Amino acid sequence: LMAGIAGSSWKTIMQRAKEQELLWRGDQYRQAIASYYQTAHAGAQAMLPRTLDDLLKDPRSVSTLRHLRKLYPDPLTGGDWVLVKGPAGRIKGVHSSSPLKPFKQDGFSEENKDFAGKTAYSEWLFVFDTTSVTKQTSTPKTPQSTNPPATKTPFVEGPTGTLNAE
Repeated sequence: LMAGIAGSSWKTIMQRAKEQELLWRGDQYRQAIASYYQTAHAGAQAMLPRTLDDLLKDPRSVSTLRHLRKLYPDPLTGGDWVLVKGPAGRIKGVHSSSPLKPFKQDGFSEENKDFAGKTAYSEWLFVFDTTSVTKQTSTPKTPQSTNPPATKTPFVEGPTGTLNAE
């Protein structure tokens, strides 16, 4: 009986630890995808990565530009993540394939608030929302200026914005 209780407790402890690791790793992927999207190269349009390997070495850059240190496996399954793709087929997020029920049901951070009440880890989607990125223009509006500029400055893509989400 004691061995059964100890085994059950150990399984719970391990699942809780893996759950915390899932939250950390998933957030690392979300941040890396955001960094990739927000990094503009030579005026190119912002875009999401085609593969997770693009986060390790950005193919758009001549120099080595890393958005993620290494590819972390799904801590619950030990395997690959399920990719969440946008309409253009590019990666906008990841999630676990684990059908286990999460212990954590509330008290999530702002970025993970949608995880509350989910019945499986596979429902925890670590997705970068491209609509949350503010669009920048090259001519900032100043409240002191009442005269419009004589010529319009063409749009120059900034590091955090674009006209096209994908």
